[in-house]
Amino acid sequence: MPKAKSETELKCFPQALMLDFYPQFWTKAFDFKGRTKRIDYWKIFLVNLVLGAILLKLFPDALYYIFAVASICPGLAMNVRRIRDTGRQWQWIFILLVPLIGGLWFLWIGCQPSSAPE
Repeated sequence: MPKAKSETELKCFPQALMLDFYPQFWTKAFDFKGRTKRIDYWKIFLVNLVLGAILLKLFPDALYYIFAVASICPGLAMNVRRIRDTGRQWQWIFILLVPLIGGLWFLWIGCQPSSAPE
């Protein structure tokens, strides 16, 4: 007779998939005021990267582009919240307009720890 899985084993399974937080990315699409923790930012970034790659490989036309366009506003809001979480003003998002150096600088900002709440 097979052993039943313990409650802790069942609780850990959704955490391993990292998808329990993903709906927050879409529901906070127009929330530019809050904060996004570093771990949440990078988990959402990773899921979007993998999902985008899968959609590009399987559906190289319409579905991938619909996902990419639909992700613009939630992604922008998440980036602004992450900048605010590091203690910087939201205007730092414009550093991305500087070729190459801006992207590297923004990556550095995204890796910074959260600051104390104001």
